[in-house]
This record gives sequence, C-alpha cells and structure tokens, in this order.
Amino acid sequence: MLKRRRRVTDADIVLHYIVRTPSDSPHTGRGPTRRLGLAVSKSVGNAVVRNTVKRRFRVLAHRYEDELPADCDIVLRAKPGAAHASFQSLEAQMQTLFRAVTRKSEQS
Repeated sequence: MLKRRRRVTDADIVLHYIVRTPSDSPHTGRGPTRRLGLAVSKSVGNAVVRNTVKRRFRVLAHRYEDELPADCDIVLRAKPGAAHASFQSLEAQMQTLFRAVTRKSEQS
C-alpha cells in the first residue's frame, strides 16, 4: 500500500496522500472514510508556533475535506514558512492542494 502514496506541494504545505481501494479500508462495511495526519517538525518553530500551525491545518482540512476522494488518507506536513504564513495564504494553498489530489486521483 505504501508504494501507491503520492505527494503534492505548495509554498508552505506538503500533502502526502493515498486513495485506498475497498480491500484496503480499515472500516469495511462502514462506507467511505477520510483520515488526516499532521506533521509539524521543530524546524517550524517552538511548541506554541507548532500548535498554532496544527490548529490552522485542522480547521482548513475540515473546511475542504469534501473536495477529497471518498477513501483518502492524507498527511499534511508543514514547511518552516507555514509559521509566518497568513491564514488566508494557508487557506488558498490548502484549497489548491485538495483540488490537485482530486484531479490526480481521477486521472489514475
């Protein structure tokens, strides 16, 4: 399953994703599920800054999750610039990345 993972990138965010097949689904019979993971390293900033970035990522991922394919796992990785990016900038990047995931998964 790990060989099928893909990545899309923007200025402050790297989005790793995989679209699972029904046989890969951990919740067989429950319908489609989306799972989110966050990776914010110490290079982004101190604990306060990292938690702020994670909070922003969660809010934005929840806002745009309906644009993702049904059985999709994503990991959002913050680049160091995410600490200084405005919320509006992160929102635009997140929207662009989620649309790219949908577009690329439809092509596969």
